[in-house]
Amino acid sequence: MAAAGPAAVLSSGKTMPLLGLGTWQSTSEQVINAVKTAIDAGYRHIDTAQVYGNEKDVGQAIKEKIAEGKIKREDVFVTTKLKPNFSRPEHVREAMTQSLADLGLDYVDLYLIHSPINFKYGTDPFTYAGNPEEIYDDVDYIDTWRGMEPLVDEGLAKSIGVSNFNSQQLERLLQNSRIKPAVNQVELHPYLAQQDLVDFCKKNNILLTAFSALGAPARPKVFASGEEEPVLMEDPSVVAIAKKYGKSAAQILLRYHLDRGVSVIPKSVTPSRIQANFDIMDFSLSKEDLASLGQLDRKLRYVGANLFVTHKYYSY
Repeated sequence: MAAAGPAAVLSSGKTMPLLGLGTWQSTSEQVINAVKTAIDAGYRHIDTAQVYGNEKDVGQAIKEKIAEGKIKREDVFVTTKLKPNFSRPEHVREAMTQSLADLGLDYVDLYLIHSPINFKYGTDPFTYAGNPEEIYDDVDYIDTWRGMEPLVDEGLAKSIGVSNFNSQQLERLLQNSRIKPAVNQVELHPYLAQQDLVDFCKKNNILLTAFSALGAPARPKVFASGEEEPVLMEDPSVVAIAKKYGKSAAQILLRYHLDRGVSVIPKSVTPSRIQANFDIMDFSLSKEDLASLGQLDRKLRYVGANLFVTHKYYSY
């Protein structure tokens, strides 16, 4: 597969571009335009999920770029994710089939269990008005995984992996799987360095993908307590390193992951930022600067830390 920028060979033997476009929390029109802009800029990895509700938009943009002759299907690495209310093994293939239909594709390059936290079939935890505990499903993610593995055998997913798993959950999965998870997608940035998880995944040949790598700048800037969140891109150390390299804070934070051997999927719908986020291939951070960024760790989780904490498989 022709990959623009650095890539990694997964445990499945497939090649995945380390830099991709994230598509969470964007309108239909924004997603279509962002994916087309990203492909024109050189991105060859697009990340979506069934729960985002935008697989049709991602698929339309890819279809248009293929029709233009800009790419072939095999040139672009497409990741999507299993919706948490389809986690019983008998429902996994149903979810995969729906995602492929919405994407307009015969296969995805990577299919992830979106979370070890699961909900009853037919429910939606994000719109449910009652106590979310009423719709919890305690299906074991090991059983979910056994619904995932046949998708590889059938060629519907070239590789499979997980998202939002901790190292203990990964260890248990590794011990109870026929096909090993190729990827674990988690929140990762200098304020949440998760070095133990990074080391565990490297040791076990699981590629980490970082979401919210820029500190989730689109989110509200206050904690539930009312305290103001620190803004990662305004951290004095990040700003100083950016000035040193003649780059933006965002570019430094993205390069930080690539230089750690971690994949990263910044989300943007702004063409200039999509391009700027890709323009990080002409430099690397020194060991000293990587160490400086590593020292910023606050164990600060911007996304989901307070959601579903009573679930049996809560992972944070």
